[in-house]
Amino acid sequence: MTKECTHTDGIREVTPSARGCEECLKSGSVWLHLRLCRTCGHVGCCDDSPNRHATKHFHATKHPIIEGYDPPEGWGWCYADEVFVELDWPTPQLGPIPRYY
Repeated sequence: MTKECTHTDGIREVTPSARGCEECLKSGSVWLHLRLCRTCGHVGCCDDSPNRHATKHFHATKHPIIEGYDPPEGWGWCYADEVFVELDWPTPQLGPIPRYY
């Protein structure tokens, strides 16, 4: 039996919070890939990055669905249900995003 996401009704069109990982930009840290919260627009770094800010954002807020964001990739991940989610529309970037890794 394939597990499905039970949180897709919470996917929203959002405005990205930053042009890179919000916390890494503030601290001067680096990231590998970016993830965008599809509840509030928080931009955080992926779990392969040293600080894992996207996952930390989920644990702090319980916002379940993120989008692959650099470049917009059209896929999502639900942390709560631990499944990939198809997104009908990728979120456009605010402009060029610097690479730090």
